[in-house]
Amino acid sequence: MNTAQTDSKEKAHGKVSLSGILGDYPLATIETLKDFNILAQNYPLLNPRSLLVIDDKVTPVKGEYVGEKLDTVGTIGLVLHNKDYEAVSLLCLNADNHTKPIITDTSQPSAYLIGPLSNDSELITVNNLDNGMALAECLKDDHVTVAISPNEWLFNETVKHLSQDRLVTIFTTLDKADEVSKPLAGHNVKVIATSDRTVLEHLEYTKLSYADILTLDDTKVIDLKSTAWPTPEPLSSDPSKPTRYPIEAWDGLLQRVIKKIAYYQQVPDAMAGQCILGALAHMGQAHVDAPFGYKHMPASLILITEGESGSGKTQAMDLSHYKIKEYEQKQYEQYITREQEHKAQIASLKGAELKEYLANEPAPHNPERLFKEATIEPILDKFVNGEITDASWSTDDAAQFFNGHTMKGDTAGNALAAITDLYSGGEVNRTRSQKNAYANPRTKAYNVRMTLMLMAQRIILEPALTDDMMNQQGFLARALIACPNSLQGYRTWDDIERRQQSPHLDSDLLAYWSRCSDLLDPVDSNAPTDDKGAPKRFKMSWQDKQTEQVFYEHMQAIEDQQAKSMPLEYLKAYASRMAENASRIATLIAFFDKRKTITTDDIKRAFMLVSYSTAERLRYQDATPTGEQSDLEKLSVWLIDKAKAYNPAVLNKSFVTQHAPNALRGKKLNFLLDDLESMGHIRLESEGRRRLVYVNPKLIS
Repeated sequence: MNTAQTDSKEKAHGKVSLSGILGDYPLATIETLKDFNILAQNYPLLNPRSLLVIDDKVTPVKGEYVGEKLDTVGTIGLVLHNKDYEAVSLLCLNADNHTKPIITDTSQPSAYLIGPLSNDSELITVNNLDNGMALAECLKDDHVTVAISPNEWLFNETVKHLSQDRLVTIFTTLDKADEVSKPLAGHNVKVIATSDRTVLEHLEYTKLSYADILTLDDTKVIDLKSTAWPTPEPLSSDPSKPTRYPIEAWDGLLQRVIKKIAYYQQVPDAMAGQCILGALAHMGQAHVDAPFGYKHMPASLILITEGESGSGKTQAMDLSHYKIKEYEQKQYEQYITREQEHKAQIASLKGAELKEYLANEPAPHNPERLFKEATIEPILDKFVNGEITDASWSTDDAAQFFNGHTMKGDTAGNALAAITDLYSGGEVNRTRSQKNAYANPRTKAYNVRMTLMLMAQRIILEPALTDDMMNQQGFLARALIACPNSLQGYRTWDDIERRQQSPHLDSDLLAYWSRCSDLLDPVDSNAPTDDKGAPKRFKMSWQDKQTEQVFYEHMQAIEDQQAKSMPLEYLKAYASRMAENASRIATLIAFFDKRKTITTDDIKRAFMLVSYSTAERLRYQDATPTGEQSDLEKLSVWLIDKAKAYNPAVLNKSFVTQHAPNALRGKKLNFLLDDLESMGHIRLESEGRRRLVYVNPKLIS
């Protein structure tokens, strides 16, 4: 290993970088090093211009000692260089190491270099001066440069800095390989791990050459740049692997009913379970409220279920909502009769009698509360006009909801805001112009409830689940989502015994329908009403303090999962609603059982259903219409293209911010970068004031 002489350009670098700190100091000679044994012994290896005689107190202009007069009189200053071979600091040694060396600037990564200052040599970095000098002596005939970190605690930062422009080699033993590799994972670093002896011990005692050591059977070479990076997660969604539905989250009659619906209609358990939740919410929201914190909230739900055409959505809902539809039909028939009687009475009266009748007998309202084909505006009007106090939009064809007039154009934002207000607080606000002839002076409704049970094909749901407005308005954050695989292609139609079995003769379904009939009638279900017929909703409570504590322990667990690098870090809005939905589900289960308190078992089961929905939401988080790249994919491709020219593949974040595709810039960019980091595509790091974006080399190779 031949020492390269510092040329005028290198000297200029050193002069410019250190002039404010050092001034002009004389170069050390072999005579001035007589009390510095380690330097004197290795003087032939060292660059003479890297050794300075410090004859006053150095005053740094950078770093932690800026402005201080350091006790450096009588020391030898070893010039420390950065990756660009610029002199940036000094390692000041006292005679024979009697006192701790002084590093004039620890804010800039740097090392003492022995060997050629060129990028074609192998750069070996060590963490202390003694080993560095010994290694340089052993490898003086090899084409290597030894970089000595000014102390052990600066070693990792020094290696990271030097590896930005070239491959850095470090030595360790196999038993410490993981410990040494972990903080340097992903950097352009090669680890040479030997078994019982270090590389230096092999060189000094076994007299093996460096090349021989590398060929030993027990020598392991680890490339931290590639092997330490995780395998990048796919950015395109994979809806082919649904989450297992926790049927055990249900108990007793309701569990049996879900299984029976799944059996008779040959649909997934998840679809049957979502339909039962929709039925419970339709019935229960009229009569009970769910506990949360120091208040109560509506027991309404928003349910979104994926099901292809012909997968059994309609059939599942036929059984789960059988008595609800029957009750709706009965109420509608009674309304038609009253409406006809009202018209007939009007036709039979005249003059004062007609005027008095109209004043005392208003036209009957359509009591419809189960909507299939609708837009949000007329339902809101029914609430405002006092015609209904609760409703559900329950449909097996949600295309009308997601693609209909309500969710198109300028009306979408208002519609979503109205739905989220209904879900959260049971309020409707329909403030409109009062200037036209048909203006309605009523503009608000309070204490009303609405459930959404929306089932649709994947082609409808995929774009909806990634729609910015639906996410940002909080609509999807409130939804319980299920996307089970269809059973189409695996159903049985030619089994004679199966065809002879009727759900309308099944004891479990009959018991379920009987309870539904009971709960739909405010009198039979013991739900009191006020003088206007509006329900006085019962405030469900926890059975005891232990039950309440279990609820908040689950809530805390969800909170913890939203921390950095945790599963829900990038789904905070959705995760924040999980506990609310669990309380609503537990309330509805207790309501169905005609109980007035929520048990610990109710809560645990409810959180199982919420966790299932969360897993499904995570699965679809980055779903996009077939053939279209997501924003994550677009950004990843752009980063790879720009970073592949550098070794390591790293970009300045300010460059990314300024030059990324226009559609990906702004606030969105930071979220996308965070997502890419969580999925193993990039790593964000700070170096001084700079923010750097490292690209996973596995994506480039």
